Amino acid sequence: MAQLPLPRSASAPALHAGPAAGTEAPFELLAACHERLQRSLGLLQRLLNHVAQLPGQMPDEQATRAAVDVMRYFDVAAPLHHEDEERHIIPALQASDDPQLMAAAQQMLADHAQFRAVWLTLRAGLADLAASRSPAGMAALMATSDAFITLHHSHLGLEDGLVFPAAQTRLTAAELAVMSTDMGRRRGLG
Repeated sequence: MAQLPLPRSASAPALHAGPAAGTEAPFELLAACHERLQRSLGLLQRLLNHVAQLPGQMPDEQATRAAVDVMRYFDVAAPLHHEDEERHIIPALQASDDPQLMAAAQQMLADHAQFRAVWLTLRAGLADLAASRSPAGMAALMATSDAFITLHHSHLGLEDGLVFPAAQTRLTAAELAVMSTDMGRRRGLG
């Protein structure tokens, strides 16, 4: 069976994908978060496919490490990213006169609430894997995972295609500076 590709380290999640994606460039940081999200969703999918190939067996070390990495991302980095959006991006959309942007803001809030609800169920199964236990109800865990991944892909499309470009044109230099400071402070960088 092929090896399950794992992240390079089990340390705390990186805040950005490269030197240009720091809090001084908030939209670049948000884009880097999306890249990390895509990688974490991919790891989640590979993890569950890997475990499904081990019916009746205890999860192997690769599976337990991957489960820990996925949980770390969705416990730490994803909530920070959603808070960034709820503090700075969504208010800019809600303040617009554009019905499409106002609807996008409402959709983002609804998606964030759904992410949190689905994550609670998904996390329980991943916690079993991380503890080297076979999760109860593997079929249900796979279905929950599929729904979680599908919802994220739809959400990313909305943000990358409409929300972030629109918010960038609406936020003033002063608002961007506040956003940068806030993002850094909440990540312990300032």
